[in-house]
Amino acid sequence: MNLGALVDLGVDPVRLEEELGKLKIEGYHLDIGRDMRKGIGGTRVTVVIENPENEKHRHLRHIEELINRSSLSGSIKTRSLAIFELIADAEARIHNISREKVHFHEVGALDSIADIVGAAICLEHLEVDEVRASPIQLGGGFVMCAHGRMPVPAPATAEILKGIPVRSGLVDYEATTPTGAAILAVTVSRFTSELDFIIRETGYGIGQRDEEIPNVLRVYLGEDLPEQTQGSPDKAQKSTEPVPDLSTETAIMLECNIDDMNPEWFDHTTSLLFEAGAADVFLIPIIMKKSRPGNMLAVLSGKEQAEAVKEVILTQTSSIGLREYPVTKSMLRREVVRVSTRYGEIDVKRSYYGGKLVREKPEYEQCRRLAMEHKVSLEQIQKEVYKNL
Repeated sequence: MNLGALVDLGVDPVRLEEELGKLKIEGYHLDIGRDMRKGIGGTRVTVVIENPENEKHRHLRHIEELINRSSLSGSIKTRSLAIFELIADAEARIHNISREKVHFHEVGALDSIADIVGAAICLEHLEVDEVRASPIQLGGGFVMCAHGRMPVPAPATAEILKGIPVRSGLVDYEATTPTGAAILAVTVSRFTSELDFIIRETGYGIGQRDEEIPNVLRVYLGEDLPEQTQGSPDKAQKSTEPVPDLSTETAIMLECNIDDMNPEWFDHTTSLLFEAGAADVFLIPIIMKKSRPGNMLAVLSGKEQAEAVKEVILTQTSSIGLREYPVTKSMLRREVVRVSTRYGEIDVKRSYYGGKLVREKPEYEQCRRLAMEHKVSLEQIQKEVYKNL
């Protein structure tokens, strides 16, 4: 659906296929055509696997070799690899293994390689400066994956979308797959429900399902609002209002004291808490009664996720009770900018307060990957980032 929407938005399908051809892999082709869902017309892209029985499952190193040896541009390679690495990290955390040992069941298949690399190709073709998205709709019900029948979202999807606003229940099926989640997590710099830009083009990607709610993905090609909008005084005033640097929201803090549990279990518990929707999890060493050393487990959660988080604490730890109270979170305004260096592109998170930039930090995993790829130190990578900011 993502490829369909981007082609519908204006990406040349011939250019897309030519670029994908640089991967030099056989056994699939794209079927691109017009389709409709509930009266809405758009573009449907299907990755047709020619010999499904011969399709290979791959590890991360196989995919990295496939992409790195291609003649694709540096930015396409960087973005594609970042998406695959995010999926590998999620699967590794879920199964408690290194990401090098992750066996790509679904995402190692040809269709997902085409989806991910195709997304990077389309974004470069459109020459977008920034990708924004609404909170991600997960769907509902259950989904069959390589590990059995699982409730939506699939474990990998939940892991990938940590720290990203999500919604659920709009439909009774999986609305966001791990592949789709990773594409959004890597490419989107801001999640918002507001359409605060001028719409220039609109594209619709048509899905395979035909349900009551139109199974389409809508994508806009937009342009930032000018400093002052022509028209009514109200609109002009609204367009020049400064963006607040500090936002607040109410969250729930859940705490318990633990002194009788195997410390090795905390890592497992932490993974389950994040999967349940926790925003942050941390341990504080404490001295309990009779001078026994212990830990205070503290979990920050949204209101909607609090019950699921509470269930994990009460069933996966030795605690027989917990403390629960509302807290106010204050967050600096953040944005992500992409910096081009001689080693590749790296995302940098920027934070603002009082109208001024107070902090900027390169994405660690991207720096680490480029440092290993080019056999240089992390310090050298970060120096290049700051040199090009």
